[in-house]
Amino acid sequence: MTENLARRDGTGEGADQPWLAQYPAGIAWDQDIPVSPLSDLFEEAAARFAQRPCLDFLGRRYSYAEVMGLVNRAAKGFAALGVKPGVRVGLCLPNTPTYVIAYFGVLKAGGTVVNYNPLYVERELEHQITDSGTEIMVTLDLKQIYPRIEAMLGRTRLKTIVVCRMASILTPVKGVLFRVLKRSELAAIPADGRHVDFDALLANDGEVRPVAIDPRRDVAVLQYTGGTTGVPKGAMLTHANLVANARQVAAWFPGMAPGRERMLAVLPFFHVFAMTVVLNMGLAAGAELILLPRFEAAQVLKTIARRKPTLVPGVPTMYKALLGHPDVARHPMTSIRYCISGGAPLPMELKRQFERATGCVLVEGYGLSEASPVCACNPLTGVNKEGSIGLPLPGITFQIRALDDPHRVLPPGEKGQLVLSGPNVMAGYWNQAEETARAISGGWLFTGDVGVMDQDGYVFLLDRLKDLIICGGYNVYPRVIEEAIYQHPDVVAACVIGIPDDYRGQSPKAFVQLKPGAALTAEALKDFLRDKISRIEMPKQIEFRAELPKTAVGKLSKKELIAESLNKSEV
Repeated sequence: MTENLARRDGTGEGADQPWLAQYPAGIAWDQDIPVSPLSDLFEEAAARFAQRPCLDFLGRRYSYAEVMGLVNRAAKGFAALGVKPGVRVGLCLPNTPTYVIAYFGVLKAGGTVVNYNPLYVERELEHQITDSGTEIMVTLDLKQIYPRIEAMLGRTRLKTIVVCRMASILTPVKGVLFRVLKRSELAAIPADGRHVDFDALLANDGEVRPVAIDPRRDVAVLQYTGGTTGVPKGAMLTHANLVANARQVAAWFPGMAPGRERMLAVLPFFHVFAMTVVLNMGLAAGAELILLPRFEAAQVLKTIARRKPTLVPGVPTMYKALLGHPDVARHPMTSIRYCISGGAPLPMELKRQFERATGCVLVEGYGLSEASPVCACNPLTGVNKEGSIGLPLPGITFQIRALDDPHRVLPPGEKGQLVLSGPNVMAGYWNQAEETARAISGGWLFTGDVGVMDQDGYVFLLDRLKDLIICGGYNVYPRVIEEAIYQHPDVVAACVIGIPDDYRGQSPKAFVQLKPGAALTAEALKDFLRDKISRIEMPKQIEFRAELPKTAVGKLSKKELIAESLNKSEV
């Protein structure tokens, strides 16, 4: 089923869409975007690329036909456990074949996937299980993960834990060694009715009874996000939302060779960026996914040199860590053709350095969980404007709205809140009608990001509304200060937040991580910044840290620094 969704945003034919004149050659902004169940993306690829390699997990490789067979068996197994439309199944897994098989198995059975970070503490697990109504959880038999899941039985609505044995998804030799050498890391799994072995779940003929799915109405994934308020909420991403975004991202890379690419899958699938760009889009394109369960710079460098991926989606801190590793010169990265960076602003100097080191094209994208998530990206060919998040992807419309009047659309060059519409925008927040009404109005998603659009339709983000620092009545944008700090050659990472100021109300404070061995003082850094930012933007305080806090996906996280600063101010 196919239709043109690009103009389902209420803007009409006369809407101002300046990006059209600058759109990359060969990419139609108003192209038809297919609507289908999300599992069809993988089924179509499996039929087309049956004998091509699909997954490579630490040396164990699976073809598309093999994974399709396992997905069918998982779907039948989940259906036997009661999975059907309306049933939510949690995946608390690192990047493993189990994630891929369970993800598409749940979807094919008609259920809804709820992503869980394997590093969640019990409080976080309990909140999300309770809020989402997760009844079944899929996880691994590792002490690092399983005991916290097991503790949720009896405390929450969780009824069943499906446990995959880590040793069973490794190569035979590695599996034996893992059982012997890593025995202390394995959890004891009770043999009771509340636990199901993943291999037992798959022990069937894979003959799946078709389930009726309405792609526009049925929720494929509940993706929890802080949104614009910081309170975790489940973004309801329908099958149509996620299929559209996978197609939109794929359209942005017309040079990809279907069935020939190799995608490094080190960004965690439980994060929406990796779920769409690596998992959904990668498999739809017939790419081989090279799975790594966590990011370790040394291992990633060796994997790139040995397995030669052509596509490496990442976050800025990941690219920075690879370039800064002492062994980078011994592990060539010249196989990489395209990289898309998301999750955080990409410093321009980092972009240039990584492109010089690899010969690839590294572009900055932009998105948010509520939009499945990718909304904009710099073109791979043509104009790539420094500091811009680029142009809206096919079918997505951008506007800049006044900060004091969310109904007033601003002309190019004026600062305001970025709003967007398109087939990738969520159905709403799970059981949060008021929050949904605040985030979506008249078919437009209010992103909470402040930016400007230029005459060519390129968008430049200044900051998050919630991160905006008001200094003596002036708006100060942390991103502007961070970009200036990143220009110093000794800086590895920087975060700027607002701190209380008796005179100005707020002032900027910078947290800075330096390269090993660097000796930079706060005054020397301020001297460096004097011709790069205004006096009102100059950090009142600069604090050097050995390491800055990061989220699970590896992007810098400000919430811990903000909480710490608030606690200090209250003392």
